Amino acid sequence: MGCVSTITYDKFPKQKDENYKFPELAVGSRVAVCYHYDTSKKHLGTVVRDDLEEPYETILKLDNGRYLRGTECQFSYI
Repeated sequence: MGCVSTITYDKFPKQKDENYKFPELAVGSRVAVCYHYDTSKKHLGTVVRDDLEEPYETILKLDNGRYLRGTECQFSYI
């Protein structure tokens, strides 16, 4: 457990949105996900969180309902 200054009861880190310098990378973008750099098998999913400030977390929701942190896989925007 921990504490992050940008996360409180009523505050959350700024997210990449349509105003981000690369709007195609905003939350809601579709991604292809692979594991251990094996691109022969991919899951499809959606970016549900992509922080622009601490803790700089990226979270993906796969189409099969599972959630992954961006550090647990490799992904590319589609």
